[in-house]
Amino acid sequence: GCLCVLTVSHGFNVGTSGAKIFSQLAAEQFGYSVQQFKNSQGKWLLVGSPWKGYPQNRKGEIYKCEINSPGSSCQSLNLQSNISNGNNINMSLGLTLTPTTKNDGFMTCGPLWAQLCGSLYFYPGVCAEVSPQFTLQSAFSPAVQTCGSLMDIAIVLDGSNSIYPWEPIVNFLKKMLENLDIGPQSTQVTVMQYAVDTSFEFKLNAYQTKESMINASSNIQQKQGLETNTFKAIDFARKNAFLASNGGRPGATKVMVVVTDGESHDANLRNTVIPACDSQNITRFGIAVLGYYIRNDIDTSKLIAEIKSIASKPTEKYFFNVSEEATLIEIVGTLGDRIFNIEGLTGDNFKMEMSQVGFSAHQTRNKDVILLGAAGAYNWIGTVVHQNAQKSDVLPKAAFEKVLDDRNHSSLLGYSVTSVSDGSSEFFVAGAPRAVHRGQVIVYSMNSQNQPVIIDSQRGDQIGSYFGSVLCPVDVNADGVTDLLLVGAPMYMSEEKSETGRVYLFTITKGILSNQGFLEGSQKNARFGTAITAVPDLNMDSFSDVVVGAPLEGNGHGAIYIYYGDKKTIRKQSSQVEPNFTESSTHIKYISKLGKDTDSDLGRTFF
Repeated sequence: GCLCVLTVSHGFNVGTSGAKIFSQLAAEQFGYSVQQFKNSQGKWLLVGSPWKGYPQNRKGEIYKCEINSPGSSCQSLNLQSNISNGNNINMSLGLTLTPTTKNDGFMTCGPLWAQLCGSLYFYPGVCAEVSPQFTLQSAFSPAVQTCGSLMDIAIVLDGSNSIYPWEPIVNFLKKMLENLDIGPQSTQVTVMQYAVDTSFEFKLNAYQTKESMINASSNIQQKQGLETNTFKAIDFARKNAFLASNGGRPGATKVMVVVTDGESHDANLRNTVIPACDSQNITRFGIAVLGYYIRNDIDTSKLIAEIKSIASKPTEKYFFNVSEEATLIEIVGTLGDRIFNIEGLTGDNFKMEMSQVGFSAHQTRNKDVILLGAAGAYNWIGTVVHQNAQKSDVLPKAAFEKVLDDRNHSSLLGYSVTSVSDGSSEFFVAGAPRAVHRGQVIVYSMNSQNQPVIIDSQRGDQIGSYFGSVLCPVDVNADGVTDLLLVGAPMYMSEEKSETGRVYLFTITKGILSNQGFLEGSQKNARFGTAITAVPDLNMDSFSDVVVGAPLEGNGHGAIYIYYGDKKTIRKQSSQVEPNFTESSTHIKYISKLGKDTDSDLGRTFF
């Protein structure tokens, strides 16, 4: 990818003559986000490259490119290596980039930053605050999760003579512990072994860390014995495993995992032991190891039926069988997921686990607040996080539930965020490009109780147009009042069934939006409106102007359209379309291009 810096000359438009070009690998999406930046060291172009490391690892990065230097080189800030908490693999740092008023620095986010909970990965996202001297000040994740509620797990292992070899049982146990979120405030585990009788290998409160518990498990020796008293073992665990004196915690979810390779010698106890477990709300997983039966050509149906009777309902969720001891290891991942999902973190119950905070970012006029879009929140309904120096306010699902009317869990609210002002009050705006399939823009304010109040909402007029994916406020006459809100619908289809794209114009009165028509590109499949920005006065008439990107115009070469400001609006006829620039300009202008020269995506993003 490359970035062009256009030089100053005389005239009324912008031109590419004498442009400075900064280049990095196109595959790393160099130029996806761009910001001008100034510090004591000079003037810079900050460039996001969210797929840096591709294809092995898309950690992402920010580059600093010095504008006034003789050369055209960019230096990596190496921020990704300093964000170590959690899992920064493929986090896409640099997807968003915004200046901040805090110490005149900037912020960048990696919305795919991951958190491992048990055997599941969540994607709460991470944002990094960077000082004017390009050093990482802090990294924070407003949606980082507590990995489930308290859970006490009793693992009951058959150690009778028929279990052979023993080593796979130990490997299974160690691997299972690796997949659990073990700690005093999350999951505790006790291990018991039985044959004729049952005994503790260690109790719930014996080990405080995963590592120490795994080490202890490595040393467990097979108990051995001629009988398999499975129901006595289950009853022993029911009565003893979860006692407070043995580390059990009030209110913790109780789980039992029973691993056995043979029919019990005490099946007559089944009808009293299992109901007793149910009465204590103990969730049970039954695992049948069929190795002994298969090796000795014994019918497995009775064993399977017995272990199914141990497992909680529905049986298909809580029962497993494996062909031999060595294949126990293969079910660990699925077992871990199902244990974790006892807490209900699936489907409609997802809250901020997949929120991808930082998918969009915007510094508000209220200098303390940064808006962070969380498009994956609430099962991809989406929301917005209000971040300030003191705390993060995650706006609740209920705040937007009625206005979105999202029955398909796919609105992606927070895909874009911005704010508008009437001079005295500031209103917040969030885009939801998949709301009711047509896209939606929501305007809201915060009341005295710091709760969101919906002011207005506008929906797109075509299914699949991605209306609301791009938001751009414009103060045309620089009086502190937002004159227009431009809303991109880059996948808007023309009558020829091509994604020409559109940009809608809205005026704002006390937060109420009024449609003033639209701008439209001229070529098929251009995706006009993928990027929109207000720029300083280009034609010296004292009004701010607007640039709109059409990254797929001209078979992927890309183009940008320039629209002049006019009093309190903008002219709907473009004054110029790149690549047909004139040879003059009045301001420094930064344009981002992605890809090779023959497929540059000019207009994908710019500042």
